Amino acid sequence: MKTSNSLSQSHKILFLNTLAFTICFACWTLNGVLVTFLVDNGIFKWSVVQVGWLLGIPILTGSIMRLPIGILTDKFGGKYVFSILLLLCSIPLFLLPLADSFFMFALLSFLFGMVGTSFAVGIGYTSIWYPKEWQGRALGIFGIGNAGAAITTFLAPSLLNHFSIEDPQNGWKLLPVIYGFALVVIGIFFLIFAKNKKIENHTKTVSQMLQSLKSVRVWRFGAYYFLVFGCFVAYSQWLLPNFMNVYQTSLVMGGLFATMFSLPSGVIRAFGGYLSDKFGARKVMYWVLGSSVILSALLMIPKMDITTTGPGVLATKKGTITMISDSNVKIGDTDFAIAQKTIQPQQSSIFPVRTSWQQVVVSQNQDVKKKELIAKGITHIRFDANMWVYLVLVILIGISWGIGKAAVYKHIPEYFPTEVGVVGGMVGMIGGLGGFFGPIIFSYLLTATGIWSSSWIFILLFSAICLIWMHYTVTKIMNEKQPTLSREIERKK
Repeated sequence: MKTSNSLSQSHKILFLNTLAFTICFACWTLNGVLVTFLVDNGIFKWSVVQVGWLLGIPILTGSIMRLPIGILTDKFGGKYVFSILLLLCSIPLFLLPLADSFFMFALLSFLFGMVGTSFAVGIGYTSIWYPKEWQGRALGIFGIGNAGAAITTFLAPSLLNHFSIEDPQNGWKLLPVIYGFALVVIGIFFLIFAKNKKIENHTKTVSQMLQSLKSVRVWRFGAYYFLVFGCFVAYSQWLLPNFMNVYQTSLVMGGLFATMFSLPSGVIRAFGGYLSDKFGARKVMYWVLGSSVILSALLMIPKMDITTTGPGVLATKKGTITMISDSNVKIGDTDFAIAQKTIQPQQSSIFPVRTSWQQVVVSQNQDVKKKELIAKGITHIRFDANMWVYLVLVILIGISWGIGKAAVYKHIPEYFPTEVGVVGGMVGMIGGLGGFFGPIIFSYLLTATGIWSSSWIFILLFSAICLIWMHYTVTKIMNEKQPTLSREIERKK
């Protein structure tokens, strides 16, 4: 049982961890706003695919380095690993204003993307200070640092516009410097006030620590985290150009909408930890994955204006066209009604609006055969994909993922109590790769289909895969532990 003093110390460490992680996450998602601003204002001429790479490169570094950083945290404790990480990552941010090409910008983005490994440090460093019954809530509170993405999407667009008033070409360069100073300040603050702690009697070699990664469970948790965290990071950056292109919002308004997605998702992670402690992470994940399937299915319907082939008019007998007018065609003495195109006023609608009409394709005195087409059908489908409905759905799926992030990490201290840093780093690495590959996959899908909502089709498919995989695993475990009950159920079927 923890004493009040030790619990107070734990809360202090949790506060420092959460504060540092929030600043790190804000820096990690900086490119989402900065690159969009630079391209939108013509400062750099980067293609859609290049933009996708620049959005993903910092996420890649923060992902692939989580495993080694997690190992270092388990071996040496979080205080010094976190402090050094914060101070080192400030350097490329100070150098970013000197970038004058895609390659240089990408290289510096790769380096400051190391701040993304702060999650692996914080997970190992936080969990060691709390007993098992508190770990879900503690890790959920720590995960509120994801709201750092909201800080960037909310403040950075306004700051960029303000800095560019007097110097449109170079005003942006002040923003990464401010972020660099924030890392230096919190790094020094962490070094002074944090207390180091690591796993007691930790004598395992690196190779022994890595043995846990052979467990399929680790990779399954990683797949869940690829969705609920990686895709969250991807959309924290992708939603800004999405809103600007589809709904013609300004940079500031698009940033506000992206904030409305990322802020609730980050904050509600603490509640997700509470739910996982109370009801179990497995049950929570069922709700998370199920809601992700439903919401992404609704979000994948694009804003569209489609004209396609509709129901036409066929001749019911052979004969000669004796009369053609706007409303009918006559074959001999038989009239065939022709649907006319009607002009409907443009109005907002939550559901798709369909109109159909027919266009005559035969001429006067023409001989036609039975079942020959005399008027082709044309159908026009218009769907506004109302921006406010879209925004609500986006916020809801972000909240669902926020709860899911806590539920995934609730499992790790329970199944791998002495390898939290390693396993947490691995799961975080897989999840972080979602943040890297997400914008790149989305950009290629957009280029191939020309439809912004194509990214949600990817989310729908991946959510369904995770849900099926989890349900299959749960069913398999239940059948193994209760074979008699399983056979009884099968007979009743």
